[in-house]
Amino acid sequence: MRRSRIWSFWWLAFAASSAFAACSGGGSGSSPSGPNSTASPRTASPSPISSASAAPTPTGSGIATATPTAIAGAQVSVDGTHALATIPPIILGANMALWFDITQPGIATSLKTSGFTATRWPGGSDSDAYHWATNTLCAGGYANANSTFDNFMKDVAVPGNLDVAITLNYGSNAACNAGGDPSEAAAWVNYANNTQHYGIHWWTVGNEEYGSWEYDLHSSPHNPTTYAGAVAASSGYYASIKAVDSTAQVGVVVSPGYGWDPIVLAQAKYDFVEFHWYAQAPGSESDSYLTTRAPQALTAAIGTLKSEMSTAGTNVPIYVGELGSVYSNPGKQTTSITQALFAGQVIGELLNDGVARSTWWLGYGGCSDASSGNFSSSLYGWQAFGGYMLLSDGLPESGCPNAPTLALGTLLPTARAYQVASGFAHSGEKMFAATVSAALPNVRAYAASHGTGYALMLFNLDPANAVTVPVTINTLSSGSSVAVTT
Repeated sequence: MRRSRIWSFWWLAFAASSAFAACSGGGSGSSPSGPNSTASPRTASPSPISSASAAPTPTGSGIATATPTAIAGAQVSVDGTHALATIPPIILGANMALWFDITQPGIATSLKTSGFTATRWPGGSDSDAYHWATNTLCAGGYANANSTFDNFMKDVAVPGNLDVAITLNYGSNAACNAGGDPSEAAAWVNYANNTQHYGIHWWTVGNEEYGSWEYDLHSSPHNPTTYAGAVAASSGYYASIKAVDSTAQVGVVVSPGYGWDPIVLAQAKYDFVEFHWYAQAPGSESDSYLTTRAPQALTAAIGTLKSEMSTAGTNVPIYVGELGSVYSNPGKQTTSITQALFAGQVIGELLNDGVARSTWWLGYGGCSDASSGNFSSSLYGWQAFGGYMLLSDGLPESGCPNAPTLALGTLLPTARAYQVASGFAHSGEKMFAATVSAALPNVRAYAASHGTGYALMLFNLDPANAVTVPVTINTLSSGSSVAVTT
C-alpha cells in the first residue's frame, strides 16, 4: 500500500507480499531545481499490509497540504504473468544542439547524473542546413564555433557514456543550392565509425521532412515520394551509408496519421523509423490535459504508427527522436512540476509501448520569458522563465534575464523526473500491465521486473488530495524489502 502525496511521482522496488505499505520521502514542489527527493529503503512486514506514515506534502501557489485518504475500491493490480515489452538501454535520452557551447565543463556529468543514456545531434531543423565537416549552416544559420562534431563526442557523448543518434542533412548540399547529398552523409558515417571509431549506429535521413517549416532545397520539397526515392536509390542515402559501414542503421522520418507514411514506409529502405511528438500547441497549454490525458495520446499516436507499419509489412524499431510538452514558444509549464509529471508518465508509456529509443527535446540550450511563451495564471507555477532545456544553461541568461540564479547543470523538474525514472527503467527488465481501479481516477501506475522482484512507478495527479493506494501483484506471495524513491 502507498500513501500518495498530492501531485507526486515516485517509484519503489520490492520483493514483498502481495500487498504492502511504505512511506514516501519528504519532497517539496517549491524549488525550481526539482520537486522530488530520495527516501531510504524501508521494510514491510510479511503480513499482507504494514503501516507507514504519509510524507510531508508540497506547499505553494495552487497546492494544498492534504492528509491521505483511504478510498473504497482503490486498487493498483500488477499482472506479472505476461510481459508487455523489454526495457531497452537507451530509452532515457536528451537532444543536444549545435548552437549551445557543449565544451563548457560539467555537461557530460550533469547528463549522466540525470540518468540519461542516449543523445541526438546536431539538433532539430538545423540538421537540414548543417554541414558537419565545416560546422556551418546554409541560409545564415548559426553553429557555435566550439560545438563541432568531434568536440560533441569528446566532451559530451564519450565521457557521458551516451549512445548517439545523428540526424543527417537531407535538405541541402554543401553549395546550398540543391537538396542534400548522400555522399556527404556517407562521408560523415565513414569519418565517425571508420576513422574515429565512435561506433554510432543510429543515422536518420533528415528532420521532419514532411513539414513546410523544414529547410528543403529539393525541386519537390516536403514530398514523400521524393524523400523515399532519395533514400532508396542505388546511389541514395541507404546504399551510400551501407557501403562505408554495413553495421550503420539508417532511419526515415515518419508522421503517423497523415499521407506521408504510407508512401515512405512502402518505398524507402530503412532499418528503423523516427517519430517526433509534442503534446500541445503554444498558447493552448493546459495542466489538466498535460498531466492526465496527454501521455495516453502519445501511446495512441504510436499505435497509429504501428498500424501503418503493419500495413507496409515492416516491423522495424521505433525511435522517438523528439518529445516535449509544447512544440514552440515554451512557457512556464516547461519548468514546472506539471511537465515533470507528464515526462515521467511519458517514459512509462514508451516502455509499455516497446519503443526502442527516445530523446527529449532538449538537454541544454534555450530560455524564454513572457515575451514569447505562455505564462498564463491558469497554469501552475511561480516561474518567471521557461524553456526546452532540462538542465540550467547557467541562469539567468539571454532570453530570460529575470530567471533565478541557477548554476550550469542544475536539474530542472523534468530532469529530476528522468533521474527518478532511471531507477525504475533498468535495461533488460520486463514491463508488466498495471491496472488502476476506477476509484483512483487521478492515479497512474507502471510496473516492471526488478531483479528477483518488481518495481512500480506511481503518479498522483490530484493537486489537492493525497490518497492511500493499495497494490497487489499476482505473482508475489512472500518477501519483505521495499525501497522507495520520490
